[in-house]
Amino acid sequence: MADGEVGGNAAAVLKGYVERVDRLMEERKGINDDIKDIIAEAKANGFNGPAVRRAVRMYRMEKEKRDEMIAIDDTYLAALGLI
Repeated sequence: MADGEVGGNAAAVLKGYVERVDRLMEERKGINDDIKDIIAEAKANGFNGPAVRRAVRMYRMEKEKRDEMIAIDDTYLAALGLI
């Protein structure tokens, strides 16, 4: 085989992988659009969009990891005289 050529079964397998990834990327685009719509809805109801995103990120964390992040943030903010 010359460089860049994939023949026979290997080409079919590769095409299958590419098509599967492509489908998932399309699904991901749809999901990302849904998330943007929900954030926009929250903003329309008076919530701060970036704060909602941060809350979601923290909500998804394990408690220990979240507590550690909050403690580090508090330490840095206190060192800067912001709290």
